[in-house]
Amino acid sequence: MNRKKFIQQTSLATAGLLMSKYSFANLDNDFPVVRVPESQRRFKSPAVEKLIAEIKKNIGNKEIAWMFENCFPNTLDTTVDFEIISGKPDTFVITGDIDAMWLRDSSAQVWPYLPLMKEDKNLRELIKGVINRQVKCILKDPYANAFYKDEIKVSEWKDDKTLMLPGVHERKWEIDSLCYPIRLSYGYWKETADTSVFDNDWKDAMKLIVKTFKEQQRLENNGPYKFERTTSWATDGVPLGGYGYPTKKIGLIHSMFRPSDDATVYPFNVPGNMFAVNALTWLFEIKKALKFPEDELTAIHKLADGIMLALDNHSVIENSMFGKIYAYEVNGYGSFNLMDDANVPSLLSLQYLHPLNGFDETYKRTIKYVLSTSNPFFFKGKAAEGIGGPHVGMDYIWPMSIIMRGLTSTDDKEIKNCLIMLQKTHAGTGFMHESFHKDDPTKFTRRWFAWANTLFGEFVWKVYKERPHLLSKG
Repeated sequence: MNRKKFIQQTSLATAGLLMSKYSFANLDNDFPVVRVPESQRRFKSPAVEKLIAEIKKNIGNKEIAWMFENCFPNTLDTTVDFEIISGKPDTFVITGDIDAMWLRDSSAQVWPYLPLMKEDKNLRELIKGVINRQVKCILKDPYANAFYKDEIKVSEWKDDKTLMLPGVHERKWEIDSLCYPIRLSYGYWKETADTSVFDNDWKDAMKLIVKTFKEQQRLENNGPYKFERTTSWATDGVPLGGYGYPTKKIGLIHSMFRPSDDATVYPFNVPGNMFAVNALTWLFEIKKALKFPEDELTAIHKLADGIMLALDNHSVIENSMFGKIYAYEVNGYGSFNLMDDANVPSLLSLQYLHPLNGFDETYKRTIKYVLSTSNPFFFKGKAAEGIGGPHVGMDYIWPMSIIMRGLTSTDDKEIKNCLIMLQKTHAGTGFMHESFHKDDPTKFTRRWFAWANTLFGEFVWKVYKERPHLLSKG
């Protein structure tokens, strides 16, 4: 089932019944068992189970502990398919309720497990397998965002006006789709010092990523990618022959779609281009350590510097209320789109993806903007407040944005408030969702969304390590 259909068909489900059955405010330990039974789990990690047991034992907020137990292992419990193919570990990771692997989602889903690899060699092999599978996907089509495990399966989107290959679920070009695999490779390497994953296939995939970024700068022509779809959803189509609205060629990378899989308004997505600079910097560090040829290193460095210079010159705008802040999208001609979307990379998530951004005054002003009603996709209601996006429509808050706000905050009160909102809005299910209505959390989309679940676990673990007093009872 594709995302749009799922959103249309999902509403209350059984969440309201669960909420009426359990009064969590009055019960410290009596929570329903909602985690997948052990016999049905796709992958078991002793290191993950050890951490769950430690957090359940040591934090006073038993509902958060219960939610952590459900959410943190959800990717391993329900979405991974691990095997050895041609002598190499291979891990296919579905996003949850959709039987396809997104380069973005799969990277983010396993990211929080990286620090546990030192205690669990099988978990290390599993994540190595994700990297290997992503390499296969990139080599198949660097412009695709989602893939099938069956490499000859024909997609329901086969009639999209783009080059749809068998094994490709969807071909929406998004910068972050190629940034996330670099981030995962870099994180794996920093945690393990293992360079065996950087084989010839990985090297070819990295070259293809750099080539694709350069093509989508479109400095000489439109490049090989275009996309059109016959649809009533405006955010699923790309105008002007599938190449998007006009841009001034300033060195930024064009992205026809956002991390939400919605079409961009202006093709230069600022968070995506910032993520590309980070990814290229990580790739440069890996290749330098592995003593790659100097010309390859120079090309990566030059590309990253060019994108950063263009961001410096074109991504910051003057706002009458907030001062100089980052735009969400620009076109190089002076037009810009002021908003933020819950999906990562977002303006809110810049500090999460690369902590140095947190010291930027422009970033700090931008955060004040995106967490205000001046952002058209910031919603505040009876249940919670947070950022949503066009993907599911107005008044729907994404738990991911509340989690990201907590992950990037340094203020105890704000972090505690994020925990409280997440605790109050899981609709009695014990899991995160894609989104919920600002006034009624039982109106939610996507009961099974592994990325949001794992990200919630990452947030709780971070608070447990750094600010355990915020996880006290009450």
